[in-house]
Amino acid sequence: MNDLFDLASHAVKTGDKLGARFVEARVDDLSSREIRTEMAEVKDVKTMRRLGVGVTVYHNGATGYSFTAHLSKKAVEDATEKAFRIAKASSEIAKVKVDPGEGKRHKQKELRLTVRKHPQDFQLTSKKDLVLRTVNAAEDHGKHISSMTCRYGELFGQKYFTNSEGTEISWSPLLVDLRIQVVSKTGDLFVDGADGIGGSCGLELFDTEEHSPEKIGANAGEWAAEKLTAKPAPAGKHRALCENRLTGVLAHESFGHLAESDFVTSGMSPLAGKVGEELGSKHATIIDEGTLDTSRYYGFWLPFDDQGTKTAKTTLVDKGKLVGYLHDRSTATLMKSSFTGNARAVNYNFPPIVRMKNTYFSPGDLSLEEAMEQLGTGIYALSTAGGQANMDGTFMFKALRGYYVEKGEQKYPLREVTLTGSILDFLKNIEGATKELFVSSGYFGGCGKDEQWPLPVGLGGPHLLIREVQFGGEK
Repeated sequence: MNDLFDLASHAVKTGDKLGARFVEARVDDLSSREIRTEMAEVKDVKTMRRLGVGVTVYHNGATGYSFTAHLSKKAVEDATEKAFRIAKASSEIAKVKVDPGEGKRHKQKELRLTVRKHPQDFQLTSKKDLVLRTVNAAEDHGKHISSMTCRYGELFGQKYFTNSEGTEISWSPLLVDLRIQVVSKTGDLFVDGADGIGGSCGLELFDTEEHSPEKIGANAGEWAAEKLTAKPAPAGKHRALCENRLTGVLAHESFGHLAESDFVTSGMSPLAGKVGEELGSKHATIIDEGTLDTSRYYGFWLPFDDQGTKTAKTTLVDKGKLVGYLHDRSTATLMKSSFTGNARAVNYNFPPIVRMKNTYFSPGDLSLEEAMEQLGTGIYALSTAGGQANMDGTFMFKALRGYYVEKGEQKYPLREVTLTGSILDFLKNIEGATKELFVSSGYFGGCGKDEQWPLPVGLGGPHLLIREVQFGGEK
């Protein structure tokens, strides 16, 4: 057992001696790097290391959390004692009792992905080269460019965990990410194009033709240029074909948060009490998973959550029917459900809360050509440029690109493609899904909840054929 495991174990022993019902201790030792360019000039390079211990104590139906960045047994004892005092004080006023339940003991150490080009083995100059190659390609393929921002990010290191059940695990997170945004301008019209890819991969991801810096940069430049002559999206309700990345955002932002059990138990989610009900069409299946096949998909590899629970493949919606929620140990125990491995913290400064892993719509049986043919006349909406989702299920998302389609053929590009509506209506309107599944993650962006941001998550899906979607734009 190494020194960091010793510190985590010392926290558990300290809590047990204090009379705690249950103790969880975790250590994060994570390194990250970011490179940012404006046009072809490197503007910022950041290298960071997060190293510290976080302790959760359960006592009399309540929890307390504390942390320390000091790697001494005395500091860990102090943090554990503080967590115990918080739990003890909270137990006197808690309206809902918290119980971690009975979990499985895991003894798995040094879990890591096998990659050919781990970022820790490559110098900063090689990563700057990735960024500059991306910028050069965007410049070569763009028109009337007014600004370009390109970013590279990486995260790697080690996480350690132990608890009162005797679980001892360690694993090595990994993320790489490369993306660019291009802004083009003619007159008073500003438009943007963007592309990028990230996930739990090595740098060999950027050796592929599809995700090379040259391809990423060219896409962003061309897509921005294309929008200079694009027509504003027609306002109103239209048939739609939504691309993988856009459906992933809908799965995560619009539905996934509603399925987080802390929102369910508090009554904030409209999904509360609806397990077994039909929410959507037979083509609507939503999954949350921790360990996708990283040789095929670019999600975030998460073998265990921050409560030491082995991550599960959790079906939330099965062919339109709501079948489950996302849990940490306490909500699973409260609702008499299985542990799903969704207790996550953005770093050791925060306690684990219910969060998503890799959330996606399941694929169907259509080819993209068949989906386009079945779309007939409507809007093909691709990727996302931001938006918002609300706890009542309503959403507003701006697609990064769009095309008007007539009789199954793309006719002309669109700009200002904004989708609005309710995710519950959206699920009912799904008419089909394509065969291919695309899932990605990334260093940039991530998920935010309760001041914990940015948490790496994966999202994606197939293309989804939608009977009717409300679009904003010109009448």
